[in-house]
Amino acid sequence: MRAPPLLPEETLYRVLRLARFNGMSVLAIAGFFSLVSAAGKDVPGAIIGVLVAGAGALELHGVSLLRNGYSRGTSWLVWSQLYLLVVVLIYVALRLNHVDIEPMRQILTDEQRETIATSGLSEDQFLRTVYTVSAAVFGIVTFFYQGGMALYYHRRRAAITQALAEPPEPRED
Repeated sequence: MRAPPLLPEETLYRVLRLARFNGMSVLAIAGFFSLVSAAGKDVPGAIIGVLVAGAGALELHGVSLLRNGYSRGTSWLVWSQLYLLVVVLIYVALRLNHVDIEPMRQILTDEQRETIATSGLSEDQFLRTVYTVSAAVFGIVTFFYQGGMALYYHRRRAAITQALAEPPEPRED
């Protein structure tokens, strides 16, 4: 048996709660890594961090619009996810076109080097494979997560618009 659909007000509440949490998380984490990258003089990393943090700011702007009764805030939520998806996929493409295995080589232990040697691959081949697979998985996970979030927000647009059109009912606390 299927549960009845949520009331538009409940849908709005859930979207606001999720979008606020997601936007704050993206903004805080990306902002932190952007600062770390800037401190380490990693200019491309700092730029990507700022661009990703921007997606969190866009999402929070959408939350603010919805809280103030503007249904166009839903579009901001959807576009923030698509913007973040594009930024991450560009980052992954850049990383795949400019493979840098030196930082990975520096953290290998002697035991790991022995294991790699017995695998039949050279250390460079192994590290390139790990680098490529990691970047590809990151891109794929981002595609499904951000795409799913955009779809989630988009599918709730009608309920959000309806909830914002109706006068709020007083809550008993």
